[in-house]
Amino acid sequence: MNIDFMHQPGNTAARIFLSPGETCTVEGGAMIAMSGHLDVQTTTHKKGAGGFFKAAKRLFAGESLFLNHFTATREAGEVWLGSSLAGDMMRYDLDNETLIVQAGSFVACEHDVNMDMGWQGFKNLVSGESMFWLKLSGKGQVVLNSFGAIYPVEVDGEYIVDTGHIVAFNETLDFSLTKAGKSWLSSLLGGEGLVCKFRGRGTVWCQSHNPASFGFSLSPALRPRKA
Repeated sequence: MNIDFMHQPGNTAARIFLSPGETCTVEGGAMIAMSGHLDVQTTTHKKGAGGFFKAAKRLFAGESLFLNHFTATREAGEVWLGSSLAGDMMRYDLDNETLIVQAGSFVACEHDVNMDMGWQGFKNLVSGESMFWLKLSGKGQVVLNSFGAIYPVEVDGEYIVDTGHIVAFNETLDFSLTKAGKSWLSSLLGGEGLVCKFRGRGTVWCQSHNPASFGFSLSPALRPRKA
């Protein structure tokens, strides 16, 4: 599977080339276009390992209930992928490790990549984020998207990131929720509230825009539709 990113960084689309026999697993609704001869199979989980319970966890994580599996059977083909919010995309090569992905950031992966949901506890519910985060493990390529720019932050010790700006991070990092300022009052008045404090050594990929904040900024301008 070969991946090319087009029109980076503001309105990125992923062009994925599949050799005969290769399969790409894609988030439901992410396809823009594809070669006419590709075979498409829709499941609630990984191809050949479906299950409604795992699909239900995907809904809790903010992902689509369904996954599409594109296979080049007789000859090579391509599929174009996009995201719901304007921004950038990145490729990550899993090498027998685990990557934790925030809700809505998963786009696609190679068929051999294992996919599951990780319970993050009620600390995420308190922060307004999803209780489940996607866990990608094994070996293979992964495509992620961001709202706005995406950039890596190398952590060696401690680092604080706003919960709404997290795209993904290495499982080698531990994290906890904490207040942004010295006191709860300053955190709330400053508009930051709860943030994630990462500890250990690894990488956190961040996005420049916060989807929730963007939604709140739009809501005063959205008028009810007249009958």
